[in-house]
Amino acid sequence: MKAIVQDRYGSTDVLELREIDRPVVGDDDVLVRVHAAGVDPGVWHLMTGLPYLVRIMGFGLLRPKTVVRGMDVAGRVEAAGRNVTRVRPGDEVFGTCNGSFAEYACAREDTLAPKPANLTFEQAAAVPVSGCTALHGLRDAGRVQPGQKVLIVGAAGGVGTFAVQLAKAFGAEVTGVCSTTKVDLVRSIGADHVIDYTRDDFTDGVRLHDLILDTAGNRSLSHLRRALAPRGTLVIVGGEGKGRWFGGVDRQLRALVLAPFVSQKLRSLFSMERSEDLHFLTELMEAGKVTPVIDRTYPLSRVPEAIRHLEEGHARGKVVITV
Repeated sequence: MKAIVQDRYGSTDVLELREIDRPVVGDDDVLVRVHAAGVDPGVWHLMTGLPYLVRIMGFGLLRPKTVVRGMDVAGRVEAAGRNVTRVRPGDEVFGTCNGSFAEYACAREDTLAPKPANLTFEQAAAVPVSGCTALHGLRDAGRVQPGQKVLIVGAAGGVGTFAVQLAKAFGAEVTGVCSTTKVDLVRSIGADHVIDYTRDDFTDGVRLHDLILDTAGNRSLSHLRRALAPRGTLVIVGGEGKGRWFGGVDRQLRALVLAPFVSQKLRSLFSMERSEDLHFLTELMEAGKVTPVIDRTYPLSRVPEAIRHLEEGHARGKVVITV
């Protein structure tokens, strides 16, 4: 099969399109014929091995343990191990796995769900990582309530576009923060208010919010807290920064240290994708309350170009690979 493979950490130059063997299906595995795969910042981190914390967390100290990149997946079940009970060959599924930038990929049954009937494979592949992250940030960490004022920082990104729509579905009054060229997009997906951060300072302390979901990963805690109500909740999603050891994760660590001493709730989020969350998102998507936003698609042979596009920060929603 064809797959995007890397033998060492580095820039997109380390990625190669190669012919490799199909994954071996274990008793608890599902072999998926990949039709589409999503691109998210986690792919970049695993490609570069940065920050070094990624390597320490078990992804390979000197070289990647998993040589095929890609996490989001949508496709058809090709084969299932003998312990698999919820899917069978021919089923259309979406979810996460290790190595979705390939013609075939192995996944655990508990990371897959039936593909929403009203979505294409490309749309479905945009959902798992970003959709689940937005859901966990708002519902589980943020405990969003109807009528709350919710601020989504990075509202035009992969996680942000889901977060805006989910917050509206939960009954919140939503403000999205993005750049000038993305204002119309954020408004079109349901945001009640949109702030262009290049023109207005949303941390000026004038507008306070009950819940802030920060998906952009580079503003200081002190700035974000200025936009937060005295007993509001700040949820930091992931972390993007220049530090080679911790990247932007140090913000999350500082939030955990500071949290016991302030009235505001400061929470960090490291999301895990689960089939039950995919089912929850499916209900909302089939009801028309949430629609994946796709910036553009690339064929498997152009994965390096897709990752570079994402890295440059110009993507509006998700970037998707077609296989």
